[in-house]
Amino acid sequence: MEILSKRSFDFPPPQKEGCDVLIIAGEHSGDEQAARMLRGALRKSPDLKVCAFGGRKLEEAGARLLFDMTGFSVVGLMEVLENYGFFKALHSAIAEWIKKYSPKSVCFVDYPGFNLSLANELRKMGVSRKGGGSVKLLYYISPQIWAWKSGRRFKMEKNLDALGVIFPFEKACFADTSLPVSFVGHPFMSDEFLPSVEYSADAPVLLLSGSRPKAVGRIFPAMLEAFRLSGADRAAALYPTKEIGKILEDSLKKYPDLSQRVKLIPRGQEKIFAKAVLTSSGTMSLECCLAGIPGAIVYRANPITYFVGRALVKIGYLGIANIILNRPAWREFIQFDAKPSKIADHLRKCLEPEAAKEAAENARLLKDSLRSPENVSASDWLVAEFDS
Repeated sequence: MEILSKRSFDFPPPQKEGCDVLIIAGEHSGDEQAARMLRGALRKSPDLKVCAFGGRKLEEAGARLLFDMTGFSVVGLMEVLENYGFFKALHSAIAEWIKKYSPKSVCFVDYPGFNLSLANELRKMGVSRKGGGSVKLLYYISPQIWAWKSGRRFKMEKNLDALGVIFPFEKACFADTSLPVSFVGHPFMSDEFLPSVEYSADAPVLLLSGSRPKAVGRIFPAMLEAFRLSGADRAAALYPTKEIGKILEDSLKKYPDLSQRVKLIPRGQEKIFAKAVLTSSGTMSLECCLAGIPGAIVYRANPITYFVGRALVKIGYLGIANIILNRPAWREFIQFDAKPSKIADHLRKCLEPEAAKEAAENARLLKDSLRSPENVSASDWLVAEFDS
């Protein structure tokens, strides 16, 4: 993505009846999870009036989309610094919209760098309840305080009214705060969730390099080279946007011998089958793990971002499935370890029958961990918190 320029914003007003819930989701994965939550909430409360700074999934689910933020997601310290002016202007414009139109509640979804700062600003402006105003601040899909910057929990306590978490161990992370925290189960465990991937021994290798352009530009070439070296017969590479698709296409042009063996597929509604997967560390990596697909996590960050992150992050794994199981159930190839030859060696092992049996058992253990024992969904939580 090109460096974004500072700009002014002119967002439309809410519906004439006002806005009950404003959802803010800045990335594709957050947009999808928020849309799933919203669909369930609207079934329970059909009259709920919802606006969103998010993406097309939220719009399709029933929200009035004020601005599509998903096309501007960035990752890493350097990318954030490069686009600081743009995000500062967007941050201020959203805060002013909330002040002007006073939605009854705001539900932040993931995207912590932006959303936590905005929550803090709304308190200082006197707009939120914690700041003496009327707007209730909710947060769905907590920042990973268990991985780094655990002190953020106290800022969250100061600014937020309720938090819905999707991993069972996260409630304990806030035990020393007064913030109400509910484990609402992982969205992949909801009844309406339709898996987009499934294991099949006859399918191609799946290449999932992510949704953030600069990260994809670093990760996909390593995946392509690893696939070529592995000797696997065919692969499918999914992309969420035309911009990502162009990056994949440009990378594939450098491997003319793979042009007939690697198919680029826009991510849509059809289920994708795979016998093995190479995936970045995002939401899709967990979905592939839950589907019992053998594979590996491949990730390369900007070198400065990597070294800063390595100094701050206090966990042993990057993939959430490995964190939950507390072992490298899916092999991780991170930064300098992400050498195509090493990845290729592991990919060959993933194509063996025993690898599929092991992945299926790991998937069963994961599912048991990610179900809400109280059977409270994110939709239930959103409706209950809005009404309180």
